Amino acid sequence: MDAAILQTILFWIFSLLGLAGAVGLLINKNPVYAALSLILNFFSIAGLYLSLGAEFLAAIQILVYAGAIMVLFLFVIMLLNLQDEQGVLKYDARRGAAFVIGIAFVGEMMYIFRSFFDDSVLGDFKYGSVEPIGRQLMTNYLFPFEIISVILLAALIGAIVVARKHTYTD
Repeated sequence: MDAAILQTILFWIFSLLGLAGAVGLLINKNPVYAALSLILNFFSIAGLYLSLGAEFLAAIQILVYAGAIMVLFLFVIMLLNLQDEQGVLKYDARRGAAFVIGIAFVGEMMYIFRSFFDDSVLGDFKYGSVEPIGRQLMTNYLFPFEIISVILLAALIGAIVVARKHTYTD
């Protein structure tokens, strides 16, 4: 079998597994099953990295995300003894608006990052080793790298706001 055909087949298999994991994450009411679906998604992304020849990113994906972070998530879920979510699938206008805004955000990010990926840059370095990744992040992709740090900071602040203790005064 030709290597390109095998790579295409592996790409589609890992893509379908990733989508199955993402859908499983969204539709499972049990938090443990949702976390396990997210682990499936992380492993499929690592498989996509492997099929693209990025062994370093695949190893980091498995070690950091599927290993450390998801074990921490499962530990917290089991420690808090969370039950099944009830009424998750009810329609709410705020959720509909959040969905539309989320789709618009993803479309905007795809449009922005499309301009950063031209064919000359993609073919110039290998993805699988540390040095070219660091060099590309600190030179050609410095702006998206900094934007990601701002988005992570916003997510951190949002998590603190959501997790803070609410006190109601009458």
